Amino acid sequence: MSSALYNRDILSLAVGSVDFPPRDDARYRVSARAPLCGSAIILDVDTDDQGRVTGIGMHVEACALGQASATLLARHAIGKDVAEIRAARAAIGGWFAGEGDRPDWPGFDLLAAARDYPARHGAILLPFDAAVAALGEQAAPV
Repeated sequence: MSSALYNRDILSLAVGSVDFPPRDDARYRVSARAPLCGSAIILDVDTDDQGRVTGIGMHVEACALGQASATLLARHAIGKDVAEIRAARAAIGGWFAGEGDRPDWPGFDLLAAARDYPARHGAILLPFDAAVAALGEQAAPV
């Protein structure tokens, strides 16, 4: 792997995932796994009455890119609803597929080098997939 792929910024983001520990009192909890690489996440999400995210906790077992993506999700999902997170996930997936511009999710410019590594895309998309599942009524209330 290129040193540009696992650079200081990515590694700094990756360790940031510990700032969002699992939440035993979360409204929703979802467990998800990326089939290609085996990355896994348990995502806890709290929402307000309008379905906007008010808090996130997580346990991530993924490469540094998956952990970095999870940190970016957790840092910037507050106040967003399922439609906004689903749109971000679609933009990220499209960008990885060579369709469209880099997603405008804050901090995603740091993951630009990963676009050339399709085997890592699942780990990066996983936190967004989990959030969509949690907010899309697929998660069991805790």
